[in-house]
Amino acid sequence: MLDLRKSVQTDLHFIPHSLHIHMDKRRTLIHKIAPEKGYHERENSIFKPRKYFIKTHDLCRMTQKISAAITAVSGYVPEDILSNGDLEKMVDTNDEWIRTRTGISERRILKGLNKATSDLCVPAVLSLCEKRGILPSEIDCIIVGTVTPDMLFPSTANLVCEKTGAANAWGFDLLAACSGFLYSLTTGASLIESGRYKKVVVVGADKMSSIVDYSDRSTCIIFGDGAGAVLLEPNFDGLGVLDSILRSDGSGKAHLHMKSGGSLSPATIESVARKEHFIYQEGQPVFKFAVTRMADVSEELLKRNNLTGDDIAFLVPHQANKRIIDATANRIGLSDEKVMVNIQRYGNTTAGTIPLCLSDWEDQLKNGDLLVLAAFGGGFTWGATLVKWGC
Repeated sequence: MLDLRKSVQTDLHFIPHSLHIHMDKRRTLIHKIAPEKGYHERENSIFKPRKYFIKTHDLCRMTQKISAAITAVSGYVPEDILSNGDLEKMVDTNDEWIRTRTGISERRILKGLNKATSDLCVPAVLSLCEKRGILPSEIDCIIVGTVTPDMLFPSTANLVCEKTGAANAWGFDLLAACSGFLYSLTTGASLIESGRYKKVVVVGADKMSSIVDYSDRSTCIIFGDGAGAVLLEPNFDGLGVLDSILRSDGSGKAHLHMKSGGSLSPATIESVARKEHFIYQEGQPVFKFAVTRMADVSEELLKRNNLTGDDIAFLVPHQANKRIIDATANRIGLSDEKVMVNIQRYGNTTAGTIPLCLSDWEDQLKNGDLLVLAAFGGGFTWGATLVKWGC
């Protein structure tokens, strides 16, 4: 039971003692029945079997701020490995050149007929449910951050709901390139904070091999396939997603985009021949913008919450480039051991990078640890999110 004198005195000055409250099925307050110390056998006989009675301490918990806690995390990468040595045989590059400039040694590739992004999401979601001890049918909503949906419609989230057996969930895709997971996490947290949803799954997943030109050494060395997922649930103890700063700037489209395939330039025989359905990236402008913006927004997030690098347990950065990661860590004063880095094994999995890091480092995280999640992606899009770990 909550202690009214300590826990909610700022919210409920008007309650002098415990009350019985009449609620309807939507948990809407109808009217006060009587003080608890009074005799109300008739009311109890009417309402208790239907569970419409709550005591004041329950109402107090309802009035507390709801945060969206990450109660489970999982990741999935395909078995097939594309190493730097393999790429040496495909384009004019070498292992040392790739590792020096990106930090990447290998990446995973989803192979097989009729395999798509949803096939990366499904194992991650099912593993999430198993770890939390819930059925997929208990999930309220699934959000998939991706730039490589199975198809334009139905959404990948729609397909993941069907494939996992999340029959009671609704869902949608969110497209924000490499910032897709952060955008999706903030959106999912808002659903939990509204009080209307109890279990929201947020997935970051991309089959980047489907839009990479393996004759273009500027992009094929960077990207891999993978997925990560988190389960969000209500928390009343201040754990979970605490704050987010999200940004976008459409002027960056010239430097990082896929030219054709949308309504602006629908697919044609000519557009396919011109390789306009692959990633196009101008490395230097993207690098300069990413280094500045990802570091800036991370620093802004800490200042807004009166925190310093000493308060942060881990930086969880988007795995785009080791030099970008190092610049962000240096800006907020974090040493290497407080930075999650797995780019050497997976490459850049776009929306999948941050949840894959959380999955890989899960055993090292302690209840109450403060994490800064930071990302930068095409658009341009970028942002940072403050998370207090635990459930």
